[in-house]
Amino acid sequence: MRSRAATLLIATGALAAGGFTLQTWVTPAWAVVRARQPALRLDSRAVAAGQGVTLALLGGFRALVADGTWIRMYTLWEQRDLPAVETLAHLVTVLDPRPVYFWLNSARILAYDFPAWRIEAAGGYDDVPAEVQRRVRHEQARAGLRFLASGREFHPQSPELWIEQANIELNRLVDLDAAAESYRRAWSLPGAPYYVARMHAECLRRAGRKAEALAWLVRLHPTLPVADDGAAAGLVLSRIRDLEKDLAVPPERADRPPP
Repeated sequence: MRSRAATLLIATGALAAGGFTLQTWVTPAWAVVRARQPALRLDSRAVAAGQGVTLALLGGFRALVADGTWIRMYTLWEQRDLPAVETLAHLVTVLDPRPVYFWLNSARILAYDFPAWRIEAAGGYDDVPAEVQRRVRHEQARAGLRFLASGREFHPQSPELWIEQANIELNRLVDLDAAAESYRRAWSLPGAPYYVARMHAECLRRAGRKAEALAWLVRLHPTLPVADDGAAAGLVLSRIRDLEKDLAVPPERADRPPP
């Protein structure tokens, strides 16, 4: 299958042959970046009226222009240009909201890269007070979560977006209850990987909700295909036994899965 990048190069050549270039559409929006307007929330009307990009005019080239904008954003990401990267991340998803890739990676940049850039710009980890660092991490984590929520408007059945939300809640906000709920919601969607169900139980356990974690794993274990290594049925059973021990479950009440 032809890669997205290869398609971009071929289509760009075709446009050039017809007298068109990506810059015809990207340059007006890029003026916003040069003006350094951080956290710009672009919608289709703003793009059309404010930045001079008429989405209807792009027609079938919207995906192409989105790819070109993403490539430009990546160049600016390497330069750690926070306002420009944020602006183009929003523009890319306005141009073409269909790739989950755009939503996931933009949210990761907001939640993981931006805090480091902001802290370093403020003097570095040794000089910026711990409380300020925590506030910056939380601000950017919540910005990433908002981005994922917008993505779910276009991809309501995507487990990947809920998984990414859970990861941010767990690793950046250290909110075990919220992460547990997001992993649960991811598991409820088609195509969710098996580890998501285990992560839901692990967050419950770490949050002190061990009885809930045990009940979840006891329900989960019989549904796991033993022959599938990814399902890790043996690992789940081991975690059931550990929780039964922690909760002092009497042997006669312990879960006894079929052989």
